[in-house]
Amino acid sequence: MMRIRDSGFGIRGAVVVGAIALVALAGCASAPKPSARVETPVSKAEKPTSASTRPGGYYQDDGPGESTPPNLEAIPDAEPKSEPLHKFANRPYTVLGKTYTPDVSGKPYQARGIASWYGKKFHGQRTSSGEPYDMYAMTAAHPTLPIPSYVRVTNPKTGKAVVVRVNDRGPFHADRLIDLSYTAAHKLGIVGVGSGPVEVESIDPANWTPAPTLAAPSDAKPQRVASAEGTGYWLQLGAFSVQANAEQLLAKLKGELGGLADALRIQTVDGLYRLRAGPFQTSGEANDAAVQLKRVTDIQPVLLR
Repeated sequence: MMRIRDSGFGIRGAVVVGAIALVALAGCASAPKPSARVETPVSKAEKPTSASTRPGGYYQDDGPGESTPPNLEAIPDAEPKSEPLHKFANRPYTVLGKTYTPDVSGKPYQARGIASWYGKKFHGQRTSSGEPYDMYAMTAAHPTLPIPSYVRVTNPKTGKAVVVRVNDRGPFHADRLIDLSYTAAHKLGIVGVGSGPVEVESIDPANWTPAPTLAAPSDAKPQRVASAEGTGYWLQLGAFSVQANAEQLLAKLKGELGGLADALRIQTVDGLYRLRAGPFQTSGEANDAAVQLKRVTDIQPVLLR
């Protein structure tokens, strides 16, 4: 059974795999006649509210968790790898009278649209892949991308990008492109407003190489660093409101990085304690260091210039 909801950002789906018959709740969804083992979309009986058309906010009792980890910025992106497609989650299905056919052709995918996110109301529930939803992992839901698959999601307003693993279906609002986990939305800066414009690009795990992304678009002013720290290119590994958290991550990474640890330092910018590596004289040096940092620490640095 696939259960869906209208969160204010789009209708979400989760799958319970089993031999079941077609059930219709509130007459909101239809589906083909089920076979012996089927995942049939069924809508949750929630009446539409004004929240479903607002650009931000979150729906009813959904939202951030009560015990949010203090270092969401340090949570690593999903790391693309070749995986077999899910046996059931890539079948055609119908929700709210519309049929969706997942594209398992492997052809490249690029799209622009609005991203939303879902949180504590669905934390721990099954996704369309059968895996429990973890709002603090780097995952996403999409109506037709293969399950599982990987995409890079970019916030065009800031240039910031994340890599997420698609393991769920939804959203099913016409004005929503993708539903992100809470952490992915946080790292893109759209948690507070509830949704925002994004660019989504599929990733071929066989040809994927991690690379740093710019923290700001080219027409924005670069972030300033203290003159005492020198100028050049910097890699940011995390930003913290509590200094002790930044120092804890610094101490951990110094034990893992060898010679590159000498480039680590904490800088206070805009009231946050930012763990950075640098300065690097050229973007090439910064890119090489970013690849090494990602390989050793599993943290995807953000390039500042």
